[in-house]
Amino acid sequence: MKQVVPLSDATEPALFGSKAIGLGEALRAGLPVPAGVALSGSVVEAVAGGEQPVIDEVTEAVSALEAPLAVRSSAADEDGADASFAGQHLTLLNVPSVDDLVPALREIWWSANSDSAISYRQRVGQFTRPSVGVVVQSLLNPQSAGVMFTQNPVTGADERVIEGSWGLGEAVVAGLVIPDHFRLDRTGKVLERTAGRKQVAVRSLPTGGTVEEAIPDGRATELCLDDAQLRELERLATRCEEIYGPGRDIEWAFADGRLYLLQCRAVTTMGKKPSPVPAGVAATSDRVDALKPVPLFAELDEDQRAQIVRLFKERRFAKGETVIREGTGAAAFFLIDSGEATVSVGGEERTRLGPGDYFGEIALIDEGRRSATVTATTDLVCQGLTFWEFRPLVQGDGAIGWKLLQAMVRKLREAEQGRQP
Repeated sequence: MKQVVPLSDATEPALFGSKAIGLGEALRAGLPVPAGVALSGSVVEAVAGGEQPVIDEVTEAVSALEAPLAVRSSAADEDGADASFAGQHLTLLNVPSVDDLVPALREIWWSANSDSAISYRQRVGQFTRPSVGVVVQSLLNPQSAGVMFTQNPVTGADERVIEGSWGLGEAVVAGLVIPDHFRLDRTGKVLERTAGRKQVAVRSLPTGGTVEEAIPDGRATELCLDDAQLRELERLATRCEEIYGPGRDIEWAFADGRLYLLQCRAVTTMGKKPSPVPAGVAATSDRVDALKPVPLFAELDEDQRAQIVRLFKERRFAKGETVIREGTGAAAFFLIDSGEATVSVGGEERTRLGPGDYFGEIALIDEGRRSATVTATTDLVCQGLTFWEFRPLVQGDGAIGWKLLQAMVRKLREAEQGRQP
């Protein structure tokens, strides 16, 4: 089965994820969804791992889309009625061109393996390896956008609740504005119409990414939807419920005078562009050597360490960004290629890290929580390895598993000797 397909051909949830499947179904039903391309989770992982044949296939498939692009995660288990991964998995708006797609896909793959996403998975009982499909679409330049619930999410009333603002809908989703608020009955009659205070609009930048544009006071309190647009939204809500069933959470946008459906999911019941790689980034052989001091890998020979290095995926952090946070769930180990970071416990700085240093190795074994916070003090380039990739390697290679056990026993023995009087 093909794993890079037009969005309208995305039919396999386990491959492409719920968001892609929902949008593909909407396109086939004639709903106003922007055309796009669906990438399977294994394709996204291969791109994040730098596999050139897969990168070439993705580039060719996406090249037909008009840039700039909207690149959205579509994990197999996100956006269900019992658990929504909204805010955990990354969406990147205004990716300038196909040439910028690979780093965008890499960031999205890492977002599903981040500490916050792992913590969420643990909390909702879905601690399994994430499969992160991606939807790539041409980015709209909307006059207004927002969200709509086909049933009142607070009271449960049988009515439409709509919130909107100027520009891209991220201003509403991210809570940057007090949006306009509307309630409609199922005939389209307006039950409530309350102007918000929309002091900013999220707009696309020509160079990629988005910016918060200030809105003049008069327009900030002007309603962003008229009666005709509200009637269009009510019809869209009705059609979505006919296709997907009741209780839908819809993201919408009006662009060039036309209504578009951006996302439709069950109501839950509960960046910037990376900088170029700095000169002197560690080569693969250097990374193999850099694993020698890591206690967990101390007993492994060079070939065994090379097997681990082949599983690495690059991850970048901007200056000031929190890399891992004390107390959060953990599933990744990091080796620093370039840049610097600080380690703090309880808000107190303990040490500084630089190229060749590492952190987070215990997360590869115990699925526990982070014992410290690591913060990038400069732009930081790391090589990361997740629990999900490390475990099959150990399970499939008894020699590596045995040496890891020896390393852990040695650490345990040293700890016991340290406690003896």
